[in-house]
Amino acid sequence: MNSKLRSLWNHPAGPKTIHFWAPTFKWGLSIANVSDFSKPPETLSYPQQTVIAISGVIWSRYCFVIKPWNLNLFGVNSAMACTGLYQLSRKLRHDYSAAAPAIDQ
Repeated sequence: MNSKLRSLWNHPAGPKTIHFWAPTFKWGLSIANVSDFSKPPETLSYPQQTVIAISGVIWSRYCFVIKPWNLNLFGVNSAMACTGLYQLSRKLRHDYSAAAPAIDQ
């Protein structure tokens, strides 16, 4: 095995540890949220997207508190925060533009 692969394999957050596999499988949540971009905004859930966005922000910060830094965990949590905030903005725009009263003259 060459030295780069060996250093990745033996890294404290490498493929031999849960610190690698947990964030890797968590990418499924971000991918699922991206696939929901094509869904109508009225089907989105405020609580679900709020939790996705907030947990993404909180855990992104935590990635730099733990040692060694886990960049895979940072990437997936940043993606979760971004997709959650985007979905919330879609839902808010839909709800507030649909709730605007029509002015009759």
